[in-house]
Amino acid sequence: MKALARIFYLERRLFPPAASVFITPAASVFLSLVLGGIFLAINGHDPQEIYLLMFSGAFGSSYGLSETVVKAIPIALCALGVSIAFRMRLWNIGAEGQLYMGAFAASWVPLTFPGLPAYIMIPAMILLGMAAGGLWAILTAIPRACLGVNEVITTLMLNYVAMLWVDYLVYGPWKDPDGFNFPLSAPFAGAARLSTLGDSRVHSGILFALLIAVMLYIVMNRSRWGFEIRVIGESPAAARYAGMDIWRNILLVMLLSGAVSGLAGMTEVSGITGRLQHGLSPGYGYTAIIVAWLSKLNPFAIIFVAVLFGGLQVGGYLVQTSGVPASVATMLQGAILFFVLGGEIFSRFRIRFADRGVAR
Repeated sequence: MKALARIFYLERRLFPPAASVFITPAASVFLSLVLGGIFLAINGHDPQEIYLLMFSGAFGSSYGLSETVVKAIPIALCALGVSIAFRMRLWNIGAEGQLYMGAFAASWVPLTFPGLPAYIMIPAMILLGMAAGGLWAILTAIPRACLGVNEVITTLMLNYVAMLWVDYLVYGPWKDPDGFNFPLSAPFAGAARLSTLGDSRVHSGILFALLIAVMLYIVMNRSRWGFEIRVIGESPAAARYAGMDIWRNILLVMLLSGAVSGLAGMTEVSGITGRLQHGLSPGYGYTAIIVAWLSKLNPFAIIFVAVLFGGLQVGGYLVQTSGVPASVATMLQGAILFFVLGGEIFSRFRIRFADRGVAR
């Protein structure tokens, strides 16, 4: 004798709901704040007070707002970079390493030719920084295109190689002899520094981020190449049938993705630190992955979300005065990514129920 059992399964949607573009990011942020609030309450803190302190510290004063923008610039550039690869379903997790390699290559110019004028120095730093970031990404694109090697693993591992390479330089050959034994290079000449806005630390790297966002929007949505990238990402078999060169596009997309992340490294050493140093990035490349997904890979949304995450980092540092560790900001970032990925499942799939016979 058989009885009917109720089971459920996931069915892929042909077209994700239009509302999910707004609902998923908003719900992800809300749920992460709820989770963070529970954590704070368990540890004896008032969540409302801590969140208000973080917000006011990041956006409640001109200084806080300027520091938020400073943090947002490298996050936005790295997020724009990885979003290019993500559109083609290439999982570039190496923005952090590409940032470091861009910083290294850009630093070579003022450390080797300190007497160059600014009109030569800055463009040379930009070009070398982007070239180094792009070539670092190509190292993972070649095995991916030729052998099908998983780029998640290779890009992630190369992050540590790049960071340790910079550490080797600032602890060794490039160490400043007048730096009191700190792991940093000699300071750059004034010609190697990006211009800033007034007395703040906001530098012209923000213009790079805005310009790249506009260019990416046009290329991805208004060009044939952008269409090819989307088709290859959605269906490699269909792209191959249509005669699209998948191998070439993998190399080009990863090259461009790494180049934009390398530019983020150039802006950090030229606009903020004025030298190459240990711990150049507090994880901008990893935060960029969350920003890109939360923004649904939209270049303009990336700029906006990067500012929010920049504020999250600034607010995280500020709440230390209340006895809350700054790592609470990192925890919130991780929670947001978790809920974004969970939301993507329900955007792409629907739950279906069916009856199945069970022997009794």
